[in-house]
Amino acid sequence: MAREVVIGIDIGATYTKYGIVDRKGDCFLDNSVNTYGHPDVNSFLDDLFGTIKKTIESSQAEIKIMGIGVGAPNGNYYTGSIEYAPNLNWKGVIPLASLIKRYFDIPIAVTNDANAAALGEMMYGGAGNMKDFIVITLGTGLGSGIVVNGNVVYGHDGFAGELGHIVAVDNGRQCGCGKRGCLETYASATGIKRTVFELLADYTDNSDLRKIAFDDLTSKMIYEAALKGDRIALVAFEITGKILGKNLANAIAFSSPEAIFLFGGLAGAGDFIFSPTREHMEKNLLKIFQNKVKLLPSGLQDKNAAVLGAAGLIWKELLHF
Repeated sequence: MAREVVIGIDIGATYTKYGIVDRKGDCFLDNSVNTYGHPDVNSFLDDLFGTIKKTIESSQAEIKIMGIGVGAPNGNYYTGSIEYAPNLNWKGVIPLASLIKRYFDIPIAVTNDANAAALGEMMYGGAGNMKDFIVITLGTGLGSGIVVNGNVVYGHDGFAGELGHIVAVDNGRQCGCGKRGCLETYASATGIKRTVFELLADYTDNSDLRKIAFDDLTSKMIYEAALKGDRIALVAFEITGKILGKNLANAIAFSSPEAIFLFGGLAGAGDFIFSPTREHMEKNLLKIFQNKVKLLPSGLQDKNAAVLGAAGLIWKELLHF
C-alpha cells in the first residue's frame, strides 16, 4: 500500500526548502531551490515543482501525495495568497494556492512562515502538550506564530501576529516594510548585525568583528566572537535581548502564553540571547505574569520547523484536528 504523505514547502527570501512528510512528522525526502533570481513567480514555481517531481521520481518511493502545505512571507491562510511580501521579488498579491493547482490538483493550504513554524512546534516539537504558546523566529527578520487554545491566531484578515513589525523604538531604524523602529530591525540576525556596526562606530575596543564587511557578517560570527569575550559582541547581545525581552512582555500581556519558543539562527546563540531576553522580559511583566512564562529553545532547532509546520498545516486540514 502506498504511504500517505504531504509536501511541506517553506518559501524564504533566498531559498525555498521542501520535504515529503508523513503523518508522524517523518521527513524522508527533502531538497531546496533558489527563490531569489527568478524573474517572476511562474518561473519560480516551474523550477520548484519540476525539482519536487524529480525528487519523488528518483526516490522510487511508493507514496500517495494527499496535499501541499506552504509557509511563506505574508502568506494568507484565508485566501491562499502571498500579499505584499517585502522580502520577495514578486510584488503585490500572488494567488499562490491557485497557481500551485496547475502542478498538483490536490488540497493546498498556505500560511505565514512563522505560523507554519508554530504548527511544527505544536505537532512535532516542544509544544506538544501546550495549547497556548508563541513561536518567535529569529532569522533575517522576526516572525511570530501565536497559538491560543490550540489554534493559530489569524485574525479577521489572516495577518494577525506580526510582532516583528510592532514599533520597538520611536523613529528608529528603517525597516523593509517602510516603517521605522520595527522590532525585527533590532531583534533578528540582520538587526544584531546593525547593532554591531553601530557599536563599532561608537567604541574603540579591539574586536575581530572590525575585519568583517557588513554583507559578510553573520549572527554565528557574532556568537563566536562573544564566546571569546569580545566586548562588542557581548554588548550587542545584551542590547538585542533587552529590546526583545521588553516586547515579549507586551505579547504576554495580551495572550498569556504558557511558553515562548525562540527559533532560528540567532536563537542558536544560547544564553547570550536567552539570558538578557529573559531578564528584561521578567522586568517588564505585570506581577500576575511574572515567573510563569517559560522562555525555551525550539524543540525543532535541529530540524526544518517551517517545512514540518507547513506539512502539519495541511495534515491538520486533512485530518480535521
